[in-house]
Amino acid sequence: MSQINASYLSLNALTRFKKPDGSYHFDSDKEAVRRYLEEHVSPNQMAFNSLEDKLAYLINEGYYEQAIFDAYPNDFIKEAFHYAYQQGYRFLNLMGAMKFYQSYALKTLDGKQYLETFEDRAVMNALFLADGDQTFVFDVIDAILHRRFQPATPTFLNAGKKRRGEYISCYLLRVEDNMESISRAISTSLQLSKRGGGVALCLTNLREIGAPIKGIENQATGIVPVMKLLEDSFSYANQLGQRQGAGAVYLHAHHPEVLTFLDTKRENADEKIRIKSLALGLVIPDITFQLAKENKDMALFSPYDIKRAYGKDMSDISITEEYDKLLANPAIKKTYISARKFFQLIAELHFESGYPYLLFDDTVNKRNPHAKKGRIVMSNLCSEIAQVSTPSTFKEDLSFETIGEDICCNLGSINIAQAMADAPHFEQLITTSIRALDRVSRVSDLNCAPSVETGNAANHAVGLGAMNLHGFLATNHIYYDTKEAVDFTDLFFHAMAYHAFKASCQLAKEKGAFAGFSLSTYADGTYFAKYLQEDAKPQTAKVATLLQDYGFTLPTVADWQALVADIKQFGLANAHLLAVAPTGSISYLSSCTPSLQPVVAPVEVRKEGSLGRIYVPAYQIDQANYAYYERGAYEVGPKAIIDVVAAAQKHVDQAISLTLFMTDQATTRDLNRSYIQAFKQNCASIYYVRVRQDVLAGSEQYDEDSLVTAPGASDETTTECQSCMI
Repeated sequence: MSQINASYLSLNALTRFKKPDGSYHFDSDKEAVRRYLEEHVSPNQMAFNSLEDKLAYLINEGYYEQAIFDAYPNDFIKEAFHYAYQQGYRFLNLMGAMKFYQSYALKTLDGKQYLETFEDRAVMNALFLADGDQTFVFDVIDAILHRRFQPATPTFLNAGKKRRGEYISCYLLRVEDNMESISRAISTSLQLSKRGGGVALCLTNLREIGAPIKGIENQATGIVPVMKLLEDSFSYANQLGQRQGAGAVYLHAHHPEVLTFLDTKRENADEKIRIKSLALGLVIPDITFQLAKENKDMALFSPYDIKRAYGKDMSDISITEEYDKLLANPAIKKTYISARKFFQLIAELHFESGYPYLLFDDTVNKRNPHAKKGRIVMSNLCSEIAQVSTPSTFKEDLSFETIGEDICCNLGSINIAQAMADAPHFEQLITTSIRALDRVSRVSDLNCAPSVETGNAANHAVGLGAMNLHGFLATNHIYYDTKEAVDFTDLFFHAMAYHAFKASCQLAKEKGAFAGFSLSTYADGTYFAKYLQEDAKPQTAKVATLLQDYGFTLPTVADWQALVADIKQFGLANAHLLAVAPTGSISYLSSCTPSLQPVVAPVEVRKEGSLGRIYVPAYQIDQANYAYYERGAYEVGPKAIIDVVAAAQKHVDQAISLTLFMTDQATTRDLNRSYIQAFKQNCASIYYVRVRQDVLAGSEQYDEDSLVTAPGASDETTTECQSCMI
């Protein structure tokens, strides 16, 4: 199906321009949506005589999964679809409509006809997520069609389909220092990537180049050959399906090969070591920052020697706590580099490639509710997952000797602006969202990855996030880089955390607590101590008025006390609850601003393959709120974004995808200041660094005599989770 049509694309392009009188063409994008549906979608939509005929065709031809429908009476299924059609769903911009029909809507096998509307996809998600609960079906339909909750791409895309991938966004695998573990990790990565998920792996425990093998010195080839094998594996998995195979590898900052690890992303790196498509992540402990502050050298420790001396893997000890002992131990080989030059190298690489991701080791482990079980040693492809994993052991034939626990990401996001618009029902929204994600954790088929299956079955961890923060702030005339923005974010996530824990406690009453609950700081209540001191209150008059006008109620200390008592008695169904992903694709689908970050411009420019440029106006932008979008991510700078993310992070039990936006005037010192700020304000991670590049003049083909370019248009694409890009 050819998408190219000058009519709706030309209308969409008008949104980037000012009229001679100074007003904007924002409404032209709404007309572009109407034209797109009329001129492209309708002619290519398969027609049916009735809903019954449509469903019979989709089931009989192997498009829909019969088992989904078997859980409900036929009359109820028809009622659910008719209810959805009556909700009046409309695409708010052209990008949202095109994103749905290009990437999510079910199509005929030859790709020539559409078989679904957005309402159909919403109902299929609801039927799948409700698992026979008829009342819950309507809760999910309402949440999706009114844009209050959006399942992550793999769930929304695959729910109810016969031919599908998994419902899970991404996976995290530990790799141990033996050939069996490495081989198994590569095999498992292939299987998971084939099913449509991104895979991150921890390489911290692998012995460095030149380390002994069977007592013979200078035998180990190090981490780069493993990285090469993984990169090739993800490339191969990409050939098996339509989605990009996506992988990331994490390494501890004090691993002996950390400089080589970073050099693999250099533009001028030797081809023998250059890594082109594999993402890199660093695990950085407090001691690294301390050594840089004191302008000292940092020691790099042999993971091979640590294992022999401690009987533990390098990832399973706190380098900050053990640093002096490691230095003093002559049995542990060590090399030294300048800590300050190390951070300068990271900044240089960020300017070159946007990598590496940064996970702040001690920050995430200090608030780890499962510290008795183990340490958090890595994150995922978008750096919002922070969970404990435990090692597996293998026999020579690669079968499991003991199955450890690896991690999967069961994700979804609420739309802050739409949630606030229905603030009196905020508790119901969070309950619906948590129950939906819990359902994903209980039905996904993970037998191709036994360690992931074991971890998921034990923990049922989910990651409910949020998007459209900037959209809500702007439409309520709050600038992003203000104390009011930070104040609102703090209170919103405080309430979100409360209702998420309450929903999980109710699930525990129905389904039982997750396996390790009794060992967690949830069980003794210490995790919740910060909520039992004083009531949360707005710190600014603007936010106080805002919450009152919306009818948004904050939980009190008494509310928390009652909830904690309930949790102590009944437990929680989910080991983790909140994680804020970058929400690239689903933000476009929902026509809202991504995650917690500001827009890059009032009108963003997306390059969409053969279509060329698609112009994306900010959420509900108009003349009255334009000024609140005008200062975008590059204008407000990293400090304001870190302030906002840090406010939310206080209440998020995992992490938040924090992207830093730097102008082309920024220096490595500026980036280092941002690392330090994020670290000091207890952000869990840094996802990606984007540097604004000037757009070439004359790249547009328009009549300049009748149109004036809007000053706030940006020719950039939003950074998306690689495993969610479709």
